[in-house]
Parts: sequence; C-alpha cells; structure tokens
Amino acid sequence: MIDVNVHLSRWPFRRVAGDEPRELVAMLRRHGVTQAWAGSFDALLHKDINAVNERLAADCAASKGSLVPFGGLNPMLPDWQEDLRRIADVHHMKGIRLYPNYHRYTLSDAIAADALAAAAKRSLRVQIVIAMEDDRTQNALMRVPPVDVAPVPRLLSSVSGLRLMLLNAGRPLPRLTGVFCDFAMQESPYAVRHVLSAVGEDRTVLGSHAPLFYMASASLKMKEAGLTPDQLRSISTNNADKFLAV
Repeated sequence: MIDVNVHLSRWPFRRVAGDEPRELVAMLRRHGVTQAWAGSFDALLHKDINAVNERLAADCAASKGSLVPFGGLNPMLPDWQEDLRRIADVHHMKGIRLYPNYHRYTLSDAIAADALAAAAKRSLRVQIVIAMEDDRTQNALMRVPPVDVAPVPRLLSSVSGLRLMLLNAGRPLPRLTGVFCDFAMQESPYAVRHVLSAVGEDRTVLGSHAPLFYMASASLKMKEAGLTPDQLRSISTNNADKFLAV
C-alpha cells in the first residue's frame, strides 16, 4: 500500500508517537504500507525552506525507498523560485507540498497560481494541505482555519499540466473533477465513501496523516467502507501510481 500523507520531524506543539523516521516506517509497515510520501512539519513555520528540504531528502534517502519526499514550498518567502528549482534539480523530488493557510495566502491569490504553474512546468506533482488539525485542538495563539477549496476548479482549468492532490480535506467536500484527494480528516462513519462520491473512485487515495493521526484510523475507515478488492487496490496503490505517472 502507498500512504500519500505523512510528515517527518517534530509537530511544533507536542511530541507524537512515531516522529522518528525509523519508528514511523516501522509503524506504517505494521499496517501494510510499503511506501509513504513525506513532507516535513518544519515546513509550516521555518523560514529556511531549503534547509528543511535538505533534511527531508536525507531522512527519506536513509529509509531506502520507504519514504518518498515531497518538498515544502512557501511562495510568500523571497526567492521561492530557487527553493522550487532545488526541489526539482538538486533533490530530484517528485512533487511539492503546500500549506497556504500557514503561509498566509489563499488559493485565489495570484501567488498560488504562480507557484502551481511553476511546479507544473517542472513536472512536479502538487499536494495542497487543507488543514493540519481540528479547530478544537489548536493552540489558542495559533488558530489556523482550513484552506478554502472553492478556487480549485479554476486553478485546474487555468494551469496547464497541473497534477493536483488535496490532503486533509474535511466535510463538506464539494464535488471536484480532475483532482485527487485522501480521506485522513473525513470523520464520518462512511468517510471513504464520501470522498469517492466527491472525486471519483479513480482519484481517491490512502492518506493517514501519520504520525499526527493514527495509521490504524485510516485502516479502519477502509475496512468499514465495504470496498471491493478492485476498489481497495485502486485506493491503496493504483491511484497513487497514476498520480505520479508521466
């Protein structure tokens, strides 16, 4: 199985089980995950994004294929284009992970379209993190609302070659065409079914949001969904492969 949504390093507000790369990989393997796409918690608040991505690349390389790095990018920082170039040309990452709400821009802002277009030009896949945690668990000094996904259809139609995935989108999730989506923050009894109806069987992917969330939660959501063997293969492996395919 391929988990498209994990993070390395430290969650800024508390220690979580599995926040060491070896522990995380072992935990994922216990649940049948052989590959996980990893961003870094450091990308949320650190200003030296290049250093964040260097550490991420090194940790993923040490995992010998278990962890695939998705570089953090903050287009509100000076010279973000150089950070993007290094993600592609130095670290040879397959994609980037964006956090618009933590980096203080919206998907309607021109900078969002600029960053997506620049990534697409380099054939980098793009993951947009809609939220990191529930509003009720956020530190009082760090209230961060979820990203508004309403501009996504316009971005898909205006940015040529864009391959886009949404992580941690909660309810309500509107129907979206041409976008991939995980179900990590779908908490209804039929979480997987809700994402299937919104983006389609061929674009729903397995994302655990580990180690901040328990991997067991993602496994249970898939079990309770009553999926066919073909649907399980699509969600747990085939759709993720399709997202990366040239």
